[in-house]
Amino acid sequence: MAAAPRIVLYHATSVAIEPVLGAMARLWPSAEPVNLLDDSLPVDRAKDGVNLSEDLTERFVEFGRYAHRIGADGILVTCSAFGPAIERMAEALPIPVVKPNEAMFRQAIASGARIGMLATFAPALSTMCDEFDAFVSQARAAATLDTIVVADAIDLLRAGDADGHNRLVADRAPELGGHDAIMLAQFSTSHAADAVRAAVAVPVLTAPDAAVARMRELVSGG
Repeated sequence: MAAAPRIVLYHATSVAIEPVLGAMARLWPSAEPVNLLDDSLPVDRAKDGVNLSEDLTERFVEFGRYAHRIGADGILVTCSAFGPAIERMAEALPIPVVKPNEAMFRQAIASGARIGMLATFAPALSTMCDEFDAFVSQARAAATLDTIVVADAIDLLRAGDADGHNRLVADRAPELGGHDAIMLAQFSTSHAADAVRAAVAVPVLTAPDAAVARMRELVSGG
């Protein structure tokens, strides 16, 4: 019997773990997920400001080498604030590396021209918007992106108040209700998916399911 593919899930916050493990269990139960968490990353990313530092970028590359040494068949990064570092990691490794939002972006662009995004971690927005624009250019699409940062929501989630987090995110969703699709930016934001879907009548896209499906495609072809 062939060994289960080992997929390393690299987290910058513990609240991203449950959503992606749920997606792995639903969409790829034969895989072996391995969780690695560095919760100093959001703190250090916020200190960097708009531009990602070389130090943080090198930390990602070193992590990728470690994941490869422990037998990873693929690496799925669950934090959306480190796009250039993830790209550097991918260049340095012979295994697939998937960004948190690339698959969700592709789904959104296929949904229409006006895309909304609800985010809960403001430092991630600059790299996410750059990545979205890059996918739009690659697809030769005409999609535009409008974003809303839901203040305080992620702090509630980190404190264990998932209901409060979900309520805050869902309360802002109708502001994007006229768009063709709404993306929930962070893996952790996907906790609010059901509440957001109850608040709007447009497709609501989450990163974990799309990213797991993309990783499975890259590693096993389906």
